Parts: sequence; structure tokens; C-alpha cells
Amino acid sequence: MLAALTPCRAANVGTMRIRVFTTVFLVFVLCAVVVAQDPPESVETVRIDSDLVDLKVSVLGFPTNAPPPMLDPKDFVVLEDGVPQEISFFAAADTPFDLVLLLDLSGSNSKKLKMIRNSAKRFVDAARDVDRIALVTFTNRPALYSSFTLDRKKLKKTIDEIDEAYGGTSFWDSLDWVLRDLIPQGSGLRRSAIVVMTDGVDNALPNVEGDGSQIPFEALLETIRKSETMVFPIYLDTENENRNRHDMLPVTYATAREQLAQIASTCGTPMYKAARLSDLDQVYAQVVRDLSTVYSIGYRPTNKALDGKWRSVEVRLSTRTDLFARTKRGYFAKSRS
Repeated sequence: MLAALTPCRAANVGTMRIRVFTTVFLVFVLCAVVVAQDPPESVETVRIDSDLVDLKVSVLGFPTNAPPPMLDPKDFVVLEDGVPQEISFFAAADTPFDLVLLLDLSGSNSKKLKMIRNSAKRFVDAARDVDRIALVTFTNRPALYSSFTLDRKKLKKTIDEIDEAYGGTSFWDSLDWVLRDLIPQGSGLRRSAIVVMTDGVDNALPNVEGDGSQIPFEALLETIRKSETMVFPIYLDTENENRNRHDMLPVTYATAREQLAQIASTCGTPMYKAARLSDLDQVYAQVVRDLSTVYSIGYRPTNKALDGKWRSVEVRLSTRTDLFARTKRGYFAKSRS
């Protein structure tokens, strides 16, 4: 049973209630002041708010005998539908990368496998110390050999453990899996890129035996368009060898090359070519060099309409006529919510 309050206790309770009310009121006022203030923007965050268009810009054409110079925002001109845009975010090329080395092992033999391993190790040696590297191989499905790590010694040991691989090729599914499930999304502290070595021939292509990928190529392209990850395709020419062994038609390889070119064009990256496995060392070195000259550039478009229409994007270098910039060709103006 509750005891009745005496007048003295009632007065004390009244005083306490006034103090509590005053305290709560002051806390409410302070919270209102904090909410009213604009939160500071983090210079490390690429996606500052929902209307920021984030571009990964590759700068190519640097001479091979000298380190590339660092560029500033004033060196770049960004155009959307031909209209100049104001750069509101800029990250220099020394921002660390999450790199995925994606290797096509379909139809490999022991001699090829040794060369693939050695070239992969040289890629690891060429990458910057700040870049984390993951290793994935694929045939009819992807195989994760190493998640992202800075431990170069561990990576090389893992490369030595790559097994002989047999089976068909599900290139599209494997690349889609890396984009969707392996690479962390939404972090502005690290950029991400996939370096994929393949002849591009998926068993899903016409006139190729086997089931191949489940995802259509156009759906893969859409995933690439929506992703913040760049894909650097290396076309390994296996046409003469495999056409004789598997009765492959020239049109199949022409289609595969065209699809790799579409992937590169969508990302604004080059498509590299290796005529043979022994060329991979030189190609990997060039890829790492090009990765070191990638900039993150963000702008808030002057056209604010979220009408779902395509906006073409172009980035030029205003001060270096000896160099050229590449980025994605554009985007669809849709709300991200």
C-alpha cells in the first residue's frame, strides 16, 4: 500500500520536479542547437551526400621513365551533357586501393599454371604497399584463394597453392560475384578495382559448349555501371589454341573481345592485351602504373532533375595536353533511395 505524502515531502517533490523539468528543457535546447548546425563534411568520404556524382578518373599517357606528377583540381575540367561542373570533392592518386586479381584458369595445364603463378607474384610485387590485394580464380565458378590482405608474403604463398583447374568458364557470373559479394561497398576510405585476366569466352556465348553463366551479359554491365569499382580487363589471346582444340568459331572470340571492350568503356578504363602468357608481366606492370594515376572527383550536377534520364559525362585535362583522362561515360539520374 502506498503511503500518503506529508506537506513537506510534497514541497520537496515539487521542487525536484521543477529541477527535472528545467534540466530536461535545457537538454532539449542543446539538442536542438546541435541538430540545427550543419554536420562537418569528412574529407575522407567520397559520397558526401545523395546528389554527389562520384567519378574515378584514370590519367594515362605518362612517360614510363619518370614517376607521374600529382595533379590538382585545377588541372581537370568536368562536363555533364557538355555543361561545365564545379568540382566539390577531390582525392589524390595516393588513396589506397582494394585490388582483386581475378584469374581465368579454364583449360589451363601445368605449364601455363606455373607462368600464371609467377606473373601473379610479380603483380603483387609491383602493387603499392598501401594496397590490399585479394586473389580469386575461376572456371565454371569462382574460387577465393585469399581475401583482402597487405601481407605480401602470405599472398605469394597462397599463389603457390593455386591448383590445376578444369571445367568450363563462367566469366560473367564470377565477375558479378566479386562485384556484389567480395568487395566492401560504401566505404570512401579506399577505392576498389578488379584486374581480370581472361580470354572473355563465357560458355554462355553462342556456339560454345557448356552451360556457362546464369547472369546475362547485359545484367553484368548494369551491375558494373552501378558499382563504384573499376574493372581493368586484360585480354589473353587464346583464339588459335582453343579454336583448334574445341572447334571454336572466330565470331565467338570477336564477341568476347567486344564484351571486354564494353566493360572497359563502361568503367572508363583501358582494355589491355596479352598475346601470350609471357606478356602478362609487362601488362601487369602497366596496370599497376595506371592504377597509381586514378583520381576520385566528385561534383554536384547543375541539372538537379532526378528524371531517370542518361547524363553523359566527360573529363578533360586543361593543363596537360600530353595526357588524357578516362572515366565512366555517364549515369542515369535516379534517386539513390
